[in-house]
Amino acid sequence: MGVQDSIQATPAMTIAGRAVNGTDRFDVFDPSTGKVLATAPNASPADLDAAIDAARDAGPAWTATPWQDRQTVLQHMAGVLVQNKDELARLLVMEQGRPLEAALREIMISAYWFSETAKLRIDDDVISDDASGMTVVRHLPLGVVGALVPWNYPVVLAVWKIAPALLAGNTMVLKPSPFAPLTTLRMVELMREVVPAGVLNAISGDHDLGPRMTSHPGLDKISFTGSTDTGKAVMRSAADGLVRLTLELGGNDAAIVLDDADLDTTAPALFWGAFINSGQICIAAKRIYVHDSIYDVFAQRFADLARSVKMGPGLEEGVQLGPVQNARQYERVCDLLQDCKDQGYTILAGGALPGGEGWFVPATVIDNPPDDARIVREEPFGPVVPLLKFSAEDEVVARANATDFGLAGSVWTRDEARGRALARRLRTGTVWINTIQKPSPHAPMSGHKSSGFGVENGIEGLRAYTITQTIALERSA
Repeated sequence: MGVQDSIQATPAMTIAGRAVNGTDRFDVFDPSTGKVLATAPNASPADLDAAIDAARDAGPAWTATPWQDRQTVLQHMAGVLVQNKDELARLLVMEQGRPLEAALREIMISAYWFSETAKLRIDDDVISDDASGMTVVRHLPLGVVGALVPWNYPVVLAVWKIAPALLAGNTMVLKPSPFAPLTTLRMVELMREVVPAGVLNAISGDHDLGPRMTSHPGLDKISFTGSTDTGKAVMRSAADGLVRLTLELGGNDAAIVLDDADLDTTAPALFWGAFINSGQICIAAKRIYVHDSIYDVFAQRFADLARSVKMGPGLEEGVQLGPVQNARQYERVCDLLQDCKDQGYTILAGGALPGGEGWFVPATVIDNPPDDARIVREEPFGPVVPLLKFSAEDEVVARANATDFGLAGSVWTRDEARGRALARRLRTGTVWINTIQKPSPHAPMSGHKSSGFGVENGIEGLRAYTITQTIALERSA
């Protein structure tokens, strides 16, 4: 499958604005080869304490920094990403696996997120102001935020947390996934020049660091993105301290293709909505319901696309899909794929593992498995996608909602009113119509049911990093 670049120097952790390499290391793997790519600092309990103490010490001055000055810092952070986009993108490819063009897109989207979030502002709410008195509601920063970021989109999902938390006046301790820590650590290294010391700290570690962090008494809020099972563990861990939580968890998103959909645009859009980043995205289309009158035509086009894409290492010319990011997830995806074969489901494209180096799974399309199939019920988080037939809208709404998840979904139709009516019936935090995977820094995103709770992005997401204070003044007659 080819060979990735080598890493000349690995990033350090950032604590109180200084480089910290720690006394221990853990391995980071290249998903295109399955071999060790580099080592990263393994934060000790003392390192964690130091990072939280640094954030706590930096808090009063950062909170007192005028809002517009914090906005300016976010704009400078965006500039750091743009200036270093090529270095960061190549590092991201090596540890995460996706094609270089897609990695560069993540860096630039992250810069955009900083810039657009910087435009948001929360002012005091004057509830009443008359002869009898005045009531004002303020929105105060919470304090020290612990942010835990997954491996599938390590930069942009970190920025989703960093930007609103810092803008609201909080300080942060950021922990990337041990599967993909390098680009995030490097990003924070580069930002030491524009962010005051202690305001943004970044530590890395093996799988023991997360539980130590989420149970630490020094945090005022935890923002976590990851699996539902891990989110439940985070919630239990944070319970004793009554720490505020935002949990953006798993999804099993349904896409519904109605009988009047424009297949020329819908098939390719949904293909990439399912397979971008080799399916490793919480808001990917993971169950695609297609009206039976157009199912055969849609399935043929969809499968043709799956057979046409080039899979390989992300730095190789022309690659469109990279590997599954880590061995554990690769084994899970392979297990689901083997179950499809064992159950005798028809595979329209893909299905055959290439062998050799790396954790590669081809874009695989499963033809109309039953609703109780594992590939329908479970979130694969990989490049294996089922197509399912339906005949009536009431039927497909019931089937789409028959899941413990409720993160996002999409509806595809030429009739806007029909699409909007159906979207309102889906029990998910976000529904896109005739598009997919279009989150915005100005629109809230939240999960229903087991997809988590709390809000990210937009004014609602910014307020999630604050706590209200009501000041009521009584005036004498």
